[in-house]
Amino acid sequence: MDYFTDERHESLRAEVREFAEKEVRPQVARMEADRQVEFELAHEIARRGWIGVTIPREFGGLGLGHLAKTVIVEELSRVSGAMGAMAQASQLGVAKVIHFGNDTQRRHWLPRFASGAALPTIAVTEPESGGHVLGMSGTARREGDEYVLNGRKWFVGNSHIGHVHGVVFRTGEGSKGLTAFLVESDRPGFRTGTLGSQSGLHGFSFGELIFEDCRIPAANRLAAEGQGLDVAYSSSTLYGRLNLAAVALGIHRAIVEDTARFAEERVMYGKPLSQLPNIALKLGEMQSRLMTAKLAAYHASHLLDHGRACDAELMNAKLINTEYALDSARNAMEIHAARGLQSDFHIERYLRDATHVYPPAGTSDVQRLRLGQVAAGTYGKQWSAELAPLASWAWTELAEREARAEAQVQSGSAAVLHMPLAG
Repeated sequence: MDYFTDERHESLRAEVREFAEKEVRPQVARMEADRQVEFELAHEIARRGWIGVTIPREFGGLGLGHLAKTVIVEELSRVSGAMGAMAQASQLGVAKVIHFGNDTQRRHWLPRFASGAALPTIAVTEPESGGHVLGMSGTARREGDEYVLNGRKWFVGNSHIGHVHGVVFRTGEGSKGLTAFLVESDRPGFRTGTLGSQSGLHGFSFGELIFEDCRIPAANRLAAEGQGLDVAYSSSTLYGRLNLAAVALGIHRAIVEDTARFAEERVMYGKPLSQLPNIALKLGEMQSRLMTAKLAAYHASHLLDHGRACDAELMNAKLINTEYALDSARNAMEIHAARGLQSDFHIERYLRDATHVYPPAGTSDVQRLRLGQVAAGTYGKQWSAELAPLASWAWTELAEREARAEAQVQSGSAAVLHMPLAG
């Protein structure tokens, strides 16, 4: 993957991996047993500035772009799918302010996200409408300089640890009748509901938000009234699919690494399992899937950072990474046999966690449907192209650095090490 990454990405990878191994891994067994929201680790991840990886430096962020974000989520998910999910869900909250916030909203919230002082969420899904965004029934009613919000959102990533929630409610009829808002968690009329019962990602907050005559100032509206569908769709397409691909990629890496180690250590018929032809074939297939999945995720990240139209690549990254992680988890179960059902070997956790990545931002069939539209030439708006100027901040900085370095080389004023343009 040297084509996509440079020393900045690998230095960041080493930093996140060290944290994940030293701070997160010792807590995984407790999170699995308690099945409670993990507040402290989530806030520690935020305090390290990693939620601000795509936030420009002028707002206090790292300004490193989407490939760096993919690396962070991948490394966290390799140890804990729950903490990887926490980091990626926060990125969805960041996206809505970067792309649809006004200058005042950006200057207020982005530095807080970047420093870890506040965690954002995005809340669109409702119990009755599910993933059908236009079917939502929650309402936002304008009253003077305020909006009054009523409704319920569920399956909200970071629901119970978020400080500000990006929500979409109905202000009118049809596709132009949806509007997005920022709602602070201490607003009267807002409360968190049930956490729900989930089979995996234990430690991740994935619950319900309730709005009962919740009043917010009109200044909390994101973009214009009627642009809520754009906020929802662009966040899912531009961030959600790639973020979840990164979670699946990290889990997939853990599956392959743990299974390869088990196959070396487990001896049957006088030799390690890995030397038996049928096991070697399964390991080879798992490794092939992992390499292909990583390529899909990194390539999509690279294109997004370079401001290229890449909706199809983002869909494919989500599809490939989700499906391949689940396929490899099943192979790992076959290799581990009954041991795969024991928590000490982690395979059953990986399978449960990978399954939770399947529905959000569109199931695999949704990705296939959209990719079919791409093939037929009937796919609609390219969100990656429309928001490219804001998606490629990090690339612009890199390009300017390279141009300066090249100028120095041409003038002979300095010996400069050439750095490849990457994410």
